[in-house]
Amino acid sequence: MKDFWHRFASNRGGVIGLVLLAVVVIVALTAPLLFPGSPWQMAQRPFLPPLENADFPLGTDTVGRNVAAGLAHGARVSLLVGLVSTLAALLIGIPIGALAGYFGGWIDDALMRITEFFQTVPSFALAIVIVAIFQPSVVSITLAIAVVSWPPVARLVRGDVMSLRKREYVEAAILQGLPASQIIARQVLPNAVSPIIVMASLMVASAILLESSLSFLGLGDPNMMSWGYMIGAARTVIRQAWWLSFFPGVAIVITVLALNLIGESLNDALNPRLSRRRS
Repeated sequence: MKDFWHRFASNRGGVIGLVLLAVVVIVALTAPLLFPGSPWQMAQRPFLPPLENADFPLGTDTVGRNVAAGLAHGARVSLLVGLVSTLAALLIGIPIGALAGYFGGWIDDALMRITEFFQTVPSFALAIVIVAIFQPSVVSITLAIAVVSWPPVARLVRGDVMSLRKREYVEAAILQGLPASQIIARQVLPNAVSPIIVMASLMVASAILLESSLSFLGLGDPNMMSWGYMIGAARTVIRQAWWLSFFPGVAIVITVLALNLIGESLNDALNPRLSRRRS
């Protein structure tokens, strides 16, 4: 564990990403304390520029809502959707990939054909259809992102399990008569966890971008403030009030950049041999 943290800390990008993500998480957790009340309520006159009023450092929007309050509460939605949808995608993709890679044959063919079917459909279009069918809400958005995100996980796990399936310790477990479920859970998957962790960090970033895109198009939860909604609502007044789309856009860029930096650093820390080859 010490070696892992040493390798992770040696990557400046990973440390910077971790600090940036920590700031976003702290803002999201303390949003009700920093900005009590609903971020939807009118608090000042519309189109108040940033830094003109100390109580509204980022200004107000088209109906007088506090932009800073919207950013803080929107962070909660973005992180919640990103984390939960990624977890759901992992819960779908890992078992499918593990079963396909371990058993092979017709099981592999059947599961991979299902995976390929989901990959042939454009993920953003499929997410729009799912959200439209179930009505826009945090639950439907999270479900849609999970549905379009699990195929790459399944393929990654399948490839790792296929290579680990031929290892001596797995063959020894098979000869001992251990059930396949126990071999997969105790012998195979623990040795495939490193690439899964790296992919998960990148999937959270992709999920945040996808949720923001859906909210931008008006398919976000109407009861929850989100960064994508703030940008979408400000697109008609971008010349009149540049800050309404600028600050939510910066928040999305910082969060996604932080997660990508963390993912790259995790890849170097968990796979030091690959890091040496690249250098």
